Amino acid sequence: MSSEQKSQNKAPSGSVDSGITLINPHRKISGSDQANVKHIENATRRTSSGQTLRNEDAELFPEEGNGAGLQNAPTQETEHSHKSQEELQHESHISNLRQSVGLPDELPIAEQHEETERFNWPTFRLIFREPFAEFFGTFVMVLFGNGSVAQVLLSGRQASAPGGDGYGSYQSINWGWGVGIFFGIYIAGDSGGFLNPAVTLGFCLFRGLPWRRFPIYFLAQFLGGFVASGVVYANYINAIDQFEGHGIRTVAPSPTATASIFCTYPQPFLSKTSQFFSEFIASAILMFVVFALKDDSNPGAMGKTGAGALFPLGLFLLIFGLGISFGWDTGYAINLARDFSPRLMSYILGYGPGVWSAGGYYFWIPLVAPFCGCVFGGFLYDAFIYTGPESPLNKKWWGFKELYENSRRHQESKRLEKRRYDA
Repeated sequence: MSSEQKSQNKAPSGSVDSGITLINPHRKISGSDQANVKHIENATRRTSSGQTLRNEDAELFPEEGNGAGLQNAPTQETEHSHKSQEELQHESHISNLRQSVGLPDELPIAEQHEETERFNWPTFRLIFREPFAEFFGTFVMVLFGNGSVAQVLLSGRQASAPGGDGYGSYQSINWGWGVGIFFGIYIAGDSGGFLNPAVTLGFCLFRGLPWRRFPIYFLAQFLGGFVASGVVYANYINAIDQFEGHGIRTVAPSPTATASIFCTYPQPFLSKTSQFFSEFIASAILMFVVFALKDDSNPGAMGKTGAGALFPLGLFLLIFGLGISFGWDTGYAINLARDFSPRLMSYILGYGPGVWSAGGYYFWIPLVAPFCGCVFGGFLYDAFIYTGPESPLNKKWWGFKELYENSRRHQESKRLEKRRYDA
């Protein structure tokens, strides 16, 4: 054996010559050397492909922490390499705008659609996508609901209809509202609004829906019901003229009143207490069942994992059931967007101040009772059934202590900001 070979065999495998680790090719590779070889191969392969080292290399050397501080550099092969700096800044701006109105900062766009060119309107749509969904969901719900009422009422004198007593019955109205909520929820999705400001309030109180979303959801739902009632009126204007007389628009108790197409009016024998209780109890049932359908931990829920994709069907059955059980007294408004918005539209369309004074100024009952009922129904469900951490009823002192501490921190932050401003 030559002296050169002897010197090579004497050199330890971990020795360094000019910064290069030497490994004896005639010696069996140990476990640690295998890790060295794999690490070098990984580094060589990624360097040649233009990628930087990733943290996964640290798994080969846990004792040394190699690669623990490495981050993916914005090279051509990294996640956002296909986006320019201007596009990334644009997305950041959109996220900030969404946060400012209480919406989640994640852009609501499918990954396969990210390459689509973005102009002004699509950008605006990305910012307000959830409110748009609430608007059109409420629009479809009221369109089906008010449309079914209009058809049943205005066709009642049509002897040519099947059966000779019009195109529909009271059950047709319940079907109309049920189908409307079914498709409306499919349009709006799982935004937390659910086409009803009172339900939105319940999710803000008991499920952690950010309070900043409440105003924009409320506005979207209100406008959806308002526009839908106008569309129903435009569709049935000739039938209304035939039913009441051209240009005549009346409110109950007129025998030819058509104002009930758009909003609810109570039976004349009901007291104010009965009017309020009818709307209150129906709204409480609505919120209680909605929470049950959305509760993944409820063992009585469908499939024992919540309603899931069957949630719209569950709401359809719920609204249909409320109609056949609590609909006669007050018309089961249970929703400001379905009652007050169309009521305002009917006033604008010429039904006059009677839309406010009818039933002893009943109009405020569907404004207030659904909110009270939904809060009560949500409280009952969380107090006796729900175990999730979102509900304040499952926190210490029912969340009042946390609310007080958050208020104090907010006030302290405002004082510090004022001091910095004065300084």
